[in-house]
Amino acid sequence: MTTSETQPLVTSSFDRTVLPNGLRILSSTFRHTNAVSINFLFGAGSRYETPELAGASHLFEHMLFKGTPSRPTPRQISEVVEGVGGTLNAFTDREVTGYWCRVAQPNYRESIDLLADMTLNSLFKDDDIAKEKQVVYEEIRASYDSPGARVSVLLDDLLWPDQPMGRDIAGSVESVGAISRAQMLKYLETQYVASNTVIAVAGNIEHTDVVDQISGLLGGLHDGKILPMFPYEPKPVVKRVSLEHRPTEQAHIAFGIAGLANNDPDRHALSIMSVILGETMSSRLFEEVREQRGLAYDIHSGAHFYSDCGAFIVESGIDPARVDEAIPVILNELSKIRDGVTEAEWKQALELTKGRMMLRMEESRAVSSFLGIQELLRNKVETVDDIIANIAAVTQEDIKRAANRVIKSENLVLSIVGPFDDASHFEDMLKLD
Repeated sequence: MTTSETQPLVTSSFDRTVLPNGLRILSSTFRHTNAVSINFLFGAGSRYETPELAGASHLFEHMLFKGTPSRPTPRQISEVVEGVGGTLNAFTDREVTGYWCRVAQPNYRESIDLLADMTLNSLFKDDDIAKEKQVVYEEIRASYDSPGARVSVLLDDLLWPDQPMGRDIAGSVESVGAISRAQMLKYLETQYVASNTVIAVAGNIEHTDVVDQISGLLGGLHDGKILPMFPYEPKPVVKRVSLEHRPTEQAHIAFGIAGLANNDPDRHALSIMSVILGETMSSRLFEEVREQRGLAYDIHSGAHFYSDCGAFIVESGIDPARVDEAIPVILNELSKIRDGVTEAEWKQALELTKGRMMLRMEESRAVSSFLGIQELLRNKVETVDDIIANIAAVTQEDIKRAANRVIKSENLVLSIVGPFDDASHFEDMLKLD
């Protein structure tokens, strides 16, 4: 005779400790993996930067990999994790900068020690700063050579004009070039402080062990006054189309509409609407634009949520000769979803979203990011069970309401990278029924 029992989802419970200096530690312990993922997260990013410091957060992130007194070269930094088969990397976003690694369980303590050393003791040598600026310049230039990346940058500027939300996270060659070592050290003093730091660890670990180690390493991390992010400034849409001429074989197009903040009660409904509209091969846009008309290889939608604003986006690559045919088709699907969704679409999207969440939480890095980013940006953590319950509570009427809140002609903007010269032609097409 056999018995079975249902185990709770891994992030139905987690442990949280706040050190006396304000640093927050979260962990999720689960036994089905030999991997441990560690995230050091800081309230830093492009939304904290003045125009003169555009790209400072991203450059700063690069510099933490250049060396410390005990590990004075980039190779000595990377070998701690990569030398035992792990992965070490970092990211800079608008609201968060993170340093993460994923290693086998026997090596996680050395990895925590490494990330703490990078946080506390990076050298910021003048020669290293100068060399790394060259690396960042090439990263920026690479985005200019990618039409897909370029169309997203143009769209951000339309959605959030003349403010940090709309700037390229990496800044410009000019702004990065002007950043001084003194400014970087000032950034370290204001953003990389204890109460602006969250460390999240997930895997086959014990919370008390993690807390003991981090307390010894970072219990003395100074605290201080944190520079706040620049708030979102709502502005009426003046420029509706941003067109960049490129002699490309494919036109890259991106529609954007002002969306919802990450604490808005309709955010789950908008996410479900996006699934129905354009996130799967059975979505409305995919069926109509690709399967029925053969207008695109890829078309997709996405709802993006930030602390005080958001965006709803539809992106695609289209044969330039068929762009005039494709745009009305896409806009028609945006218009129609405001009329509501079918019961079958609603039920399928709920199950898809719940399943996607459960599968994502099978991986330790996803769990550590899930916990840490919520804690940093919202000062609270919704568990997977909480979120699934909120998803399950979304009704067809909720989806219709969210669609009508967001999908409005007056907020619709379009960016295009392709072999075109006349932006006014596309402005005339930007109409929702």
